[in-house]
Amino acid sequence: MIIAVDGPAASGKGTIARRIARELDFAYLDTGLLYRGVGVAVLDRGENPEDAGAATRAAESFDPALMADPRLRGDDAAVAASKVAAIPGVRAAMLDFQRGFGRTPPDGKKGAVLDGRDIGTVIFPDADVKLFVTAAVEVRAERRHKELLERGSPSIYARVLQEMQERDQRDRSRSTAPMAIAPDAVVIDTSALDVEAAFEAAMDPIRKKHDR
Repeated sequence: MIIAVDGPAASGKGTIARRIARELDFAYLDTGLLYRGVGVAVLDRGENPEDAGAATRAAESFDPALMADPRLRGDDAAVAASKVAAIPGVRAAMLDFQRGFGRTPPDGKKGAVLDGRDIGTVIFPDADVKLFVTAAVEVRAERRHKELLERGSPSIYARVLQEMQERDQRDRSRSTAPMAIAPDAVVIDTSALDVEAAFEAAMDPIRKKHDR
């Protein structure tokens, strides 16, 4: 069973996807970390994440072990990821990895949960269940702002909001695999939901699929 969880940054999709994977004992892949890893690899080489050649080379030689690097959780990695993700060569290099993970989950798991921007539309358009998790951009920016402050990182809400709006625009408007809601996706707006309510809303269509 393949479950696709898509949505913009700080919508809660990662939290929901990880919880679903634990609940069902499925393999879990945060596909955003793949692109963050490529972005960091480009930066480490002193190159520009918007340089298609540099980003594609980094993607084609990507080492999955880099996904454990704590730097991938930082804002620099997030911004770089949004830039490299718009490059067709990068997405092509990551496509096989993601499909392989979903079709043959590691550790003998009976299913996989993948979260990202284009899982239900491009990577697995035939996924058994598709979720699109979203929230108002102001709510998402406030969540990210609080997260940064809790980490001890400096943060200004207005700047976080602007960067999130710009990132959303890049993700929606890129020519290759733009972020979009699959026609058959269940949309979950977490703006006014706590974690438990959001999780239950996500599990509802999954349970219905299981019961068939």
